[in-house]
Amino acid sequence: MPEPAPSRLWWTATELAEAGLPDLPGTKRSINRHAEKLGWQLDGARARRRAGRGGGWEYHWTLLPQRAQAALLATAGVAADADDGPMGRDEAWEFFEGLSDAATQRARERLEVIQVAEALEAGGATRDQAVRDAACRAGKSPRAVWDWLARIEGVRTDDRLPYLADRHRAGARKSRAAEVDPEFGALVKSDYLRLEKPSLRQVHRNAERLAKEKGIPVAPYHTVQRWLKRTVSVPTLTLMREGREALWRMYPPMVRDRTAFHAMQAVNADFHKFDVFVEWPSLPGQNEPAWVGRPQGVFIQDLRSNRILAWRIDQSANSHAVQLAIGDMVETWGIPEHVLFDNGKEFAAKRITGGAQSRFRFKVKDDDVPGILQSLGCHVHWATPGRGQSKPIERAFGDFAVKASKDIRMRGAYVGNKPDAKPENAGTRIVPLADFVKVVAEYVEEYNLRPDRRSEVAYGRSFADVFDESYAQAPIRKATEAQRRLWLMGAEGLCPHKRTGAITLHGNEYWAEFLHAHRGEKLVARFDTADLWAGIHVYTLNDEYLGHAECRQKTGFFDLEGARAFNKARGAFMKAERAAAKAHKRLSEAELGARLDAAAPALDAPVTPEAKVVRMVPTKAPRPAVAPAPPTPEEEAAQAALVEDLAARRAAKTPAPPPADDARTMFLRARDLEHRLEAGEELPRDALRWLKGYQTTPEYRAFEGMIEHFGEAHLAE
Repeated sequence: MPEPAPSRLWWTATELAEAGLPDLPGTKRSINRHAEKLGWQLDGARARRRAGRGGGWEYHWTLLPQRAQAALLATAGVAADADDGPMGRDEAWEFFEGLSDAATQRARERLEVIQVAEALEAGGATRDQAVRDAACRAGKSPRAVWDWLARIEGVRTDDRLPYLADRHRAGARKSRAAEVDPEFGALVKSDYLRLEKPSLRQVHRNAERLAKEKGIPVAPYHTVQRWLKRTVSVPTLTLMREGREALWRMYPPMVRDRTAFHAMQAVNADFHKFDVFVEWPSLPGQNEPAWVGRPQGVFIQDLRSNRILAWRIDQSANSHAVQLAIGDMVETWGIPEHVLFDNGKEFAAKRITGGAQSRFRFKVKDDDVPGILQSLGCHVHWATPGRGQSKPIERAFGDFAVKASKDIRMRGAYVGNKPDAKPENAGTRIVPLADFVKVVAEYVEEYNLRPDRRSEVAYGRSFADVFDESYAQAPIRKATEAQRRLWLMGAEGLCPHKRTGAITLHGNEYWAEFLHAHRGEKLVARFDTADLWAGIHVYTLNDEYLGHAECRQKTGFFDLEGARAFNKARGAFMKAERAAAKAHKRLSEAELGARLDAAAPALDAPVTPEAKVVRMVPTKAPRPAVAPAPPTPEEEAAQAALVEDLAARRAAKTPAPPPADDARTMFLRARDLEHRLEAGEELPRDALRWLKGYQTTPEYRAFEGMIEHFGEAHLAE
């Protein structure tokens, strides 16, 4: 239980004078005289300098007379919290650690003055003389030194330093930072903390417009800027404005210790796509290259030494290239205990890692064909998807792979690692495959043999030296003849025929007598991908070797790679022919029909053909036709009036033709019609038809010739 205390613990002289407490003077000056008389300021635990403008002293309520303390307890009530009382040892040191460098330096200077005074007193000087001499040497007031001595009275020698610091700083500091209205802050954060990363200026303008409509207090821009920095942490800001990937990169990567490995104990592998255009050799019987593009290479690296153990170049990332690279590594160096892959399909293929758990691709089944690494007893590890830092070989790619792509022998074929990084001569040359492989081999060898490496195991040596030293002392597993069959051959799960026990693979039929005992079961067929006609080796799903089955019907390809190349060439041929056919047929049927409809001429009424066949007259006489009723006199009069009206209208539209024997009058009539047309007058249809016909006659042309030679005046005569 805390001791009873009033709600206010520290008092100034002015506040005590205004409080009117018993046994205390009523003026500030009298209070100061009373405190000096009783030596209140010498009590370092219950007297402190006042923080803030004006300075002065503050006194703890326990320094007051008993009746004044009782009055404070009676009027102010009892406070359960007495945190502002004298500090304990732990609290003092915690307070001291939070001070500024200047405050801690002042405390150390005061401690040195006190130590000098104590040394002088120990030498025989009186205490008062020792304090005066120490203060004079330090340029301080003797009264200040007495004050410091009072602060450390009863304190252990090794705990003096925090008590000599300015005690008024021990109080709770009030933050001067301006606060932002919660509703206005919610508007700012909701708009600012999003992946589109809007500017804070625009966010503040938007929030200000919304706040004014709802009567919410608006904070200035710079206040909001400081408030955001104070209330939102950098990781949170990164997550909300840049995404999870950026936040993931903020966390320091895990430092892996590879010194515990020995050579060939653990390896990692990955594909790299080179930034060079390479030409693959043409297929048999073809003049054009089989493939042109950026090749990819699979590289296997030892985790202890960083040495590149094996590699293969192919057109794309595929499991066959991985299989060949693993075969090269096992044949040359041995079998590793641990293998680190990513989740690419080329590594997660069942022929490579079939049976391994925790794959990120393909469904794991109980009857999966065991992959090469599972059959060799390797423990497969999977790197975090999309995290290049998980595979040390990624750093090696930035060394030898990039240098190989930029080699001078690759000039013109280097295209850059991104579209905006292409050199000016990109695409002007294509490197043959043999030349490219030679350059890559040189840079891989240089990478392995380069001295002065600074890894945690190299110590200035090359990766090859580190590997050779550990390889000579490490227990390395070598591949047996049976294990060589595993990585040199492909693997497929097949079922023998239910009656004969024969196995069909790529169009070829394989059979041996032992297959009769396994008819209908699922078996594993391993074969040499370069010679399918050499037969297959048959295993159970548990990797138990059953025997060799010969090829009895050689109908399929003897070379699996040749079959793939042939199928690819045939596909390219079919694609090229389809493209050529499409180029010839530029218009589709619908487009062509639409064009025909638009170009079709208007058709006249169809002409009824004359009947050539005479129909047989029936023997029965036809029924006589009924004669129509004669028109009435009224109908005849109406018809006659209609005919006369039509004749009158036609006569008004059609000009009276001139006499046939007056050629001069007809030509003058034609000239008049021509002049009216030139003036923009619209002529009747019959007059236009007559004019066009008359202009084609020899008579019209004769009059035109007379006008041309003699002029218009000749016609007036």
